Amino acid sequence: MGSTSAHNNEGLGRRNLIKRSAALGLITVPTMGFLSACATGGGPEDKPTAKETGTVSAKNPLGVKNGVALEAFIFKGGLGDQYAKDAEADYKTTYQAEVKHTGTQEVGPKLTPRFAGGNPPDVIDNSGANHLDMNKLSSQGQLQDLGVLLDAASLDDPNKKVRDVIHPSTLEKGKHGDKFDVLYYAFTIYGTWYSQKLMQDKGWTYPKTLDEMVKLCGDIKKEGIAPWTYAGKYPYYVHFNLFAQIAKIGGMPAWIEIDNLEPNAWTKNDAVKQVIEHYEELAAKKYFLEGSEGLTHIQSQTSWTKNNAVFIPNGSWVENEAAPTTPKDFGMSVGALLDGTGDKLPSGTLRGEPSEPYIVSAKGKNPLGGMELLRIMLSKKHAQNFATKVKSLTCVVDATEGMTLSPGLASASAAVKAAGDNLISLQLQEWYPALTDEKIGGLTGQLLTGDLKASEWIKKTQAEADKVAQDSAVTKFKRAG
Repeated sequence: MGSTSAHNNEGLGRRNLIKRSAALGLITVPTMGFLSACATGGGPEDKPTAKETGTVSAKNPLGVKNGVALEAFIFKGGLGDQYAKDAEADYKTTYQAEVKHTGTQEVGPKLTPRFAGGNPPDVIDNSGANHLDMNKLSSQGQLQDLGVLLDAASLDDPNKKVRDVIHPSTLEKGKHGDKFDVLYYAFTIYGTWYSQKLMQDKGWTYPKTLDEMVKLCGDIKKEGIAPWTYAGKYPYYVHFNLFAQIAKIGGMPAWIEIDNLEPNAWTKNDAVKQVIEHYEELAAKKYFLEGSEGLTHIQSQTSWTKNNAVFIPNGSWVENEAAPTTPKDFGMSVGALLDGTGDKLPSGTLRGEPSEPYIVSAKGKNPLGGMELLRIMLSKKHAQNFATKVKSLTCVVDATEGMTLSPGLASASAAVKAAGDNLISLQLQEWYPALTDEKIGGLTGQLLTGDLKASEWIKKTQAEADKVAQDSAVTKFKRAG
């Protein structure tokens, strides 16, 4: 959290759903030695070798061999890595095996040469600014097909498979083509975050519509407080809300056209116009904290927890990451997406989606052990441990039932319940980070400082999306409409 540098301490959402510009250098690292290829189903390299296989039983459905060492490489940022060490301890006890643990913020630089040399660790939390390019690894058969894990009995209930106890969107998010080879362990809630205490003290109510938000911002400004702040050094933080707001108003089929880089997907969608004009209005009325364009995510969060601004676009990792500066009575809360005009999705719709990508190396020494560690982590015991230690949900459904939750996590959990099935999950930032973080992020930065009109943002964003669509060097992925 606050103990690491601002740039590397990415925050859960930045470390998993977003491939930041700082990470883009890894996409074409020559030492990877990878040829361009499309993601395919599991090939021979996906099958663990016989020497690593133990006896399959009810308690050992994957057939992990006793005594075989396991190597885990875990991103150590805003979430720390203790939660992973706790699961590793259970693995060590169960299989009488040594577990080599590395906690780092340099996953990509440290592991790129190891993948190239055929000596990758068994299980990896592939997060942080300097992560590995999973699209490329998957297309080269470097990632273990985790279908066998999904079909294994869950740790808590042998009558339920692992796939039955995790959120359905986790199954969609972790696919490259038809192969499920990334397990997003956490479940992040994105939205507009605020202090419940400040709102109550001032008599303000979280708005339900875009128009109500503009009106409330006017009232807030009159009180001498900035309505909004954001991480201007990384303006794509604003996309956590902005993109989902477009999907909420325009509907998922129209957003999926954006994910799929369809022609005119941005320019023909009225929801894009509504949302970008909303942000243009916020900028024109100077509803953003002065100087926000120069702030890192940590600095913007600190301004927010000091009540210099009421709202911040962020993900549910913010409670853990901003803990060092958050007053005890702050009452951290998250608001759902706002209603526009002619919305395709109902009030209360929320962006909630899998995050924190775990991968198992197909060519590691113990891929079965890597999958077993994930099975242990997907137990209620470890899902609850994660919630307690890092104030975040996991992909394990209803794992926090009956727990006493921290304010932000309780608010996020309540928002998920209120949203029901109306949870939005987006892929654009995952699939095309150079587009969203560098190109569109730059445009969004200009929009928020009033240096770019909404109409120009839309036109230029479409042009940037078209460039990616036409670039044969970029592997393309498609969502079903």
